[in-house]
Amino acid sequence: MEKYQIACLQANTTNDLAANLATVATMIREAAANGAQWILTPEYTLMMDGSGRVMRDNALPANGGASLARLRDLAQELKVWLLIGSLTLRTGDDADTRIVNRSFLISDAGEVVASYDKIHMFDVTLPDGKVIRESSAYRPGDKALTVDTSLGNVGLTICYDLRFPRLFRTLAQAGAQIITVPSSFQRQTGKAYWHALLQARAIENGCWIIAPAMCGEHAGNRQTYGHSLVVNPWGEVVADGGEAPGIIYAEIDMARVAKVRGMIPSLTHDRQFS
Repeated sequence: MEKYQIACLQANTTNDLAANLATVATMIREAAANGAQWILTPEYTLMMDGSGRVMRDNALPANGGASLARLRDLAQELKVWLLIGSLTLRTGDDADTRIVNRSFLISDAGEVVASYDKIHMFDVTLPDGKVIRESSAYRPGDKALTVDTSLGNVGLTICYDLRFPRLFRTLAQAGAQIITVPSSFQRQTGKAYWHALLQARAIENGCWIIAPAMCGEHAGNRQTYGHSLVVNPWGEVVADGGEAPGIIYAEIDMARVAKVRGMIPSLTHDRQFS
């Protein structure tokens, strides 16, 4: 498709999986009714708690269980593509109690066409002194991924991956025209550089950046920034979700990618240096 409508769901996910699934399903139906052909959800779509123990205890089976099946059925019923920003899953490896943070791209036929495990772990100390160590609860992925679809060539990332431009460069040079960045960005860091980094990744790589985000207060003393963004290949923000739950819409024009990359073909200008 050369041009099509997308919707980013900006949610305030809780630690009640059933309630979250019901909320997301309602928002997906609303977005589809308003013409969105591709609907994207944030990181931790169905479960958000600041406690790694709570996230482990509520992780889904390795195959996504009934929750992923429900989302696949919804995509098929509504004839829309879905990017489920991430689900937390058990690995099935008894020797490793960590879980994985996995993004799913689901076609309008309800098929999972790609899945991606978050590579970079958010092991940080925030300005207020709060310490977060994702690596203690999550097993990082080790594979970058692009997938050719009727939407275009899509590269998948999750949240903290945004801080690592080499990943985005690798995806773009492998053909990605769109890169997704579903996130639950911390409020303190989001205020500092969320917009700047997303715009930079779009500018550097001449691609669409689509970043559905979590917002608000969450159990376990977590606060997320919101501001779901759609950024075009020239680095312009074409949609911003603000700070409250809701849905943002944008038109994706794939011709913009070729136009920008034709004017500034920097993806072909990398040079080795000592």
